[in-house]
Amino acid sequence: MDYKFGEPNIIAIISFILVVIFTMIIVWFASRKQQQSANNYYTAGGGITGFQNGLALAGDYMSAASFLGISGLVALKGYDGMIYAVGWLVGWPALMFLIAEPLRNLGKYSFADVVAYRLKQGPIRTASAISGLMVLVCYTTAQMVGSGKLIELLFGIPYIWAEIIVGVVMLIYVVLGGMLATTWVQIIKACLLLFGVTLLTLLTLAKFGFNPGNLYGAVQTKYGVEMLNPGGLVKGPVEALSLGLALMLGLLGLPHILMRFFTVPNAKEARKSVVYATTFIGYFYLIIPIVGFGAAVLVGKAAITSIGKGGNMAAPMLALLLGGTPFLGFIAAVAFATILAVVAGLTLAASAALANDLYVSTFKKGNVTEEGRLKAARVATIIYGLTSILLGIAFQKQNVAFMVALAFSIAASANFPSLFLSIVWKKLSTTGAVLSILAGGLTATILIILSPTVWVDLLHNPAPIFPYKFPTIVSLPIAFLAAWFGSKIAPDKNAEKIFEEQKIRTYLGVGISEASDH
Repeated sequence: MDYKFGEPNIIAIISFILVVIFTMIIVWFASRKQQQSANNYYTAGGGITGFQNGLALAGDYMSAASFLGISGLVALKGYDGMIYAVGWLVGWPALMFLIAEPLRNLGKYSFADVVAYRLKQGPIRTASAISGLMVLVCYTTAQMVGSGKLIELLFGIPYIWAEIIVGVVMLIYVVLGGMLATTWVQIIKACLLLFGVTLLTLLTLAKFGFNPGNLYGAVQTKYGVEMLNPGGLVKGPVEALSLGLALMLGLLGLPHILMRFFTVPNAKEARKSVVYATTFIGYFYLIIPIVGFGAAVLVGKAAITSIGKGGNMAAPMLALLLGGTPFLGFIAAVAFATILAVVAGLTLAASAALANDLYVSTFKKGNVTEEGRLKAARVATIIYGLTSILLGIAFQKQNVAFMVALAFSIAASANFPSLFLSIVWKKLSTTGAVLSILAGGLTATILIILSPTVWVDLLHNPAPIFPYKFPTIVSLPIAFLAAWFGSKIAPDKNAEKIFEEQKIRTYLGVGISEASDH
């Protein structure tokens, strides 16, 4: 391996430029093809098919944390790294059976539309936008820091310039092309990522006679049987359950994933898109541990941690070992496309929260022209895009693992309970929903600060106040209790009346064409 990380990799730079040019052409076509309206900007006019949306969902979900993070975790921690792969996958069937169809039938641009369907618009949209933005900011910061580090390592350019490049390219995608361009960028990125990881897996297995058993045998020989047993990352069943709840139910509260269900024409296509997404994501998470274990054996833990303690460069280092600098260049370009596509999706969801939920619906009470809605959407996108660049620069030196933990914990504790209860529980009131969002979000945030991830690792205190890395086992029940308590002390008879009408629309899709503005 003559190439050293931190030196400019010409093939990576050329691959990166080709990816950017190719996706910019798509943005140009998308901006010409779609009519200028807020509906097209946020949902691509509802014209995406189930298969296309399934691929785009997979592209949105298979983030840098999935590709670089899980392979690194498996390489360093062994078996327990696979918990993340399984946890992130099992949320998809729950999404299909609980959320996908009602979401498509009730919503317009964001999950706040569903919660606010029969409740008071102002308080619900404000609370939903705040919790949604907290999730998106945490998730975006983690992605931006990852992208900055990756480009800094492979291009040999300063970190700040790396952040600015990512932010500017992403803003061009979203501002000019909206959801249509973002969808196609996500589809292309999903295909590139699936192809790249498949190739990396085959090259790894080729070293072990295409027999995974030989690979696991080599892991055991080199590091002992502990690498193949649970306990390296998660200590005890309570922590495992808390982590599992966060990963599984966090998916059901991620605004940028839920937003994708408004891009398909009907609930049938929404269900189809989840089936396709689950297939692609399931395949990806099935093979990514092989990449991690392959890196542990072939590259070695010491070499991986010498580049970065988190192990995020395990997959690129394995690519360099197995395919030389050309393959490293390709994998780096894929990782970069992965980050761009995910950040573009996050930015669109943040724009919907800022422009649609706060500005148009709450402050202006819906009294905004179509032109005004589109302008608000684009201004919100630029504000959030610039903020994400600054956050990426500010958190450069921090280990941002807690950001992903916090994003999933808030999504599971604040967004999921109110969304789920608004669909299934007749007696949910505005007070109950707002209390649920605030109690879940605040509890999750406070407990993450008191957890080992922040209290010990970041603030260097000797022992954590809250013992578990993920707070979901406490914050999720609190959110449900807050919803029940708020609905008991301040019932909403009007909301209960509308529930019967909502139920027909939820499960049969009756009344969607009227584009109801409840």
